[in-house]
Amino acid sequence: MMKYKLTAILVCPLLIFASCRSSVEVDDTRHDWQARNAQWFAEKYDSAQVAIAAAKAAYPAGNDWQQHCDWRILRTLLKSPDAVGATTDNVVCKIVRRGDGDISSAYTDSVRLYYRAWLMDNNYPDRKTDLTIFSQSYYGDFDEKTAAPVAMATSSVVEGFMTALQYMVKGDDWLIYIPQELGYKETESDAVPAYSTLLYRVRIERVHKSGTGLPGWR
Repeated sequence: MMKYKLTAILVCPLLIFASCRSSVEVDDTRHDWQARNAQWFAEKYDSAQVAIAAAKAAYPAGNDWQQHCDWRILRTLLKSPDAVGATTDNVVCKIVRRGDGDISSAYTDSVRLYYRAWLMDNNYPDRKTDLTIFSQSYYGDFDEKTAAPVAMATSSVVEGFMTALQYMVKGDDWLIYIPQELGYKETESDAVPAYSTLLYRVRIERVHKSGTGLPGWR
């Protein structure tokens, strides 16, 4: 079951937010939030590693494994690929549907997409199926006939989201797990606590190359 919260604007700067009930009462709904969010991402990273290793073992020729595995681990494009990196220098993606486009978005391009974004539930890891929506471009069950995609510059979103977008093509439908280090980090708002792992489901409607303008989406 998913619990709905007020939609946040995806690309605007988040405001610093703090609250205190009293000097003696402690709000523990975000107890150990940073560590539990790190655990959530680490589990997804491990799942992706296992699936990718199995696919590479079964299909060792070149990149053949990619056609037989829906998981991807993508290094942030803002760091040198030759540098030694941490697990949290990556985003973890799971392909829900493969698109038929032949170009991906570059840093200077724009995209039209549908998205929904979740936070880990307060009770994780005791209840691993509950997620909290913090932002979305549509409501209820997704219906491509009625939902309108939003347009945004690839460079305008958080680092992890920006990295995943540059690997996606028209028609791609992915789940994207973004560690706190590639998300909003220590920045906090009503919708997104500091040190949150983010989960996006993104469906790419169209890629607009830089300099070509942003035509209507229909």
